[in-house]
Amino acid sequence: MSSGREGTPALYPRDRVVHRRGMEHPGHDHAHHHTPAAAPFPTDPAGLPEATAPATLEPGDGATVALTIAPVAKRLDGATVRMLAYNGSVPGPALTVRQDTELTVDVANEGDLETTVHWHGLRLDNSSDGVPGATQAPIAVGGRHTYRLRFPDPGLYWYHPHLREDYTQELGLYGTILVRPADDDYWPPAHRDVVLTLDDLLVEDGRIAPFSPAETTHAAMGRFGNVYLTGGDPAPGLTANAGEVVRFWLVDTANTRTFDVRVPGARMKLVGGDSGRVEHDEFVDGVVVAPSERTVVDVLFPAPGAYALEHHTPVGTHRLATVTVGATPATPDLTAAFEALGGAPDLAAERAGLDPWLAAEPDEVLSFVAELAMDHGDHGGHHAHAHGGHHGPSATADGIEWEDEMVEMNRASTSATVAWRIVDPATGEEPDWRFTAGQRVKIRLVNELESDHPMQHPFHLHGAGRFLVLARDGATEPNLVWKDTVLVRTGETVDLLFDVTNPGRWMAHCHIAEHHESGMMFGFTVDEAATAAP
Repeated sequence: MSSGREGTPALYPRDRVVHRRGMEHPGHDHAHHHTPAAAPFPTDPAGLPEATAPATLEPGDGATVALTIAPVAKRLDGATVRMLAYNGSVPGPALTVRQDTELTVDVANEGDLETTVHWHGLRLDNSSDGVPGATQAPIAVGGRHTYRLRFPDPGLYWYHPHLREDYTQELGLYGTILVRPADDDYWPPAHRDVVLTLDDLLVEDGRIAPFSPAETTHAAMGRFGNVYLTGGDPAPGLTANAGEVVRFWLVDTANTRTFDVRVPGARMKLVGGDSGRVEHDEFVDGVVVAPSERTVVDVLFPAPGAYALEHHTPVGTHRLATVTVGATPATPDLTAAFEALGGAPDLAAERAGLDPWLAAEPDEVLSFVAELAMDHGDHGGHHAHAHGGHHGPSATADGIEWEDEMVEMNRASTSATVAWRIVDPATGEEPDWRFTAGQRVKIRLVNELESDHPMQHPFHLHGAGRFLVLARDGATEPNLVWKDTVLVRTGETVDLLFDVTNPGRWMAHCHIAEHHESGMMFGFTVDEAATAAP
């Protein structure tokens, strides 16, 4: 399934930093091109335009959308902070398009540093994937770039930078794309669609906690925030009618935080994931959404009153939004339709052909490992904690670190002292993949416990194709859905079936921004399918 990559471009063909065991990864010192190492990124919101509410745009087939990146002043609870925005809003414009249409996006960069825009989850032409050095040159400050997008799959997708995501995405550069299916009966009936980004910000002394232009901090666990943002605002108020079925489209845009979303007192039905419908709908108490994952849930609000959209962790509950339900009954009455459990016929057909893939050995295996070069007492203590060495209530449970329990150690960790790696366990080196469009490939992801800091990783494959989760720790996945990101919990082994469709040079990486910026990524090549002889 693999071969050498001679003649293919490097993923980031610029200055690189060599870490232990010969590992290379982006040093991201491209920030030096724009901001001297001694000068921090700006934090003062004075004189900046106030962030606006995101626009809702429904461009038609062949339309052009303009996006401008620029700083804004964003009001949060008790503070006004400097953030970055697409078109003046955090999140950026919410796009709604039709399946099988095309769109041109013109991007102007008036931000803090060079950038790109990655169209997360879309199976698209490689030239518009937004990976610096592989598919485009970075957009300089004051520069512009044009992307051409197509939308072959229904579902929720999103866009964000792919340079210094730990800084730019954290400061608000993200937005959503809802792709309506060509078949109007694809989704079960609902009264309303509500698209929500789930995020958090680390705010200290009335400012967003500082970033280094020269390196990524919080590299060990990622930057956990202390202010939650839902749709860009802390605990916004939403409304619904009694008996209304609201379809929530959830996307986790946080740097590192995984969300466990629940709505106590209401009924929740899982109907979709990253790229369309699940194999079969199911009633759930809550849904776990990892960075860059999307989850689609229908929520029935049975009676008037106030309902909380909550994030639950082993050590606490956080209110993400409040839904005030009025006494007016929703029309039409969709209760019976809500009680019905449908599903995706195409995934039922996929299920019928999975047995050979489940039985087969993987074509490719990846291991997730960390190498820490910090003070032994610091990282050693955290290593023991991650393996259960901490007594009392813990925010680490079910293979997920829900909170930052080693704040000072994590803050001090940088991309120079923490090397996150994705390796081929057969060689101990970066994976060496070469596929052909039209292939299906079984990939095994192994989240190694024997690592300097084992923790969960949301693994993302760029737009070369999409995948199904086959099994977790040998247990067959009970509910299929097409995905581009999968959460691999601490110590877990996950098998994927990767449906390769698009040629080009592509990227795979952990979507914890600080892990990606600290080397947890690699590039792979997909060749054009051979043309049959006439």
